Amino acid sequence: MGQKMDDLSRIPVSHCPKVFVQRDYSNGTTLSFQTKFPQDLEGKVDAATFQETVTKLNSMYLEAETLSGKTYCESCLACLTAYLSYICFDTHYEKMLKKIRHYIDEQNQNVYVPRGLMLIDPVERGLRVLEICVLSESSGGR
Repeated sequence: MGQKMDDLSRIPVSHCPKVFVQRDYSNGTTLSFQTKFPQDLEGKVDAATFQETVTKLNSMYLEAETLSGKTYCESCLACLTAYLSYICFDTHYEKMLKKIRHYIDEQNQNVYVPRGLMLIDPVERGLRVLEICVLSESSGGR
């Protein structure tokens, strides 16, 4: 069985080989990552699984950045309370970032770490790239 989510934070990723998935600016500055399968992941994870993960991340980031009546009300309340209301509750964007972090942890535990890979939350890289650490060179895809 794979490692527990708590154990994933203990995996050393500072000196592992890395694969970077760049941002996709084809639709403007909307936060999304390229779904093109990197050749460096060949034999470690299948292209469909990788593309499914990135597509899901892209849709979650789109949802986080979508404006709605709720986000408008959050902003109005923040202004009325001199932004002190943000001490009491998380914004829609912060809630979505937590949901994305949970999804990445789940994908790492169930899909990527067993294959010798580990997704790094794009927030840790300033939302510039999706970083994938190659933990072991000899792991094959399932």
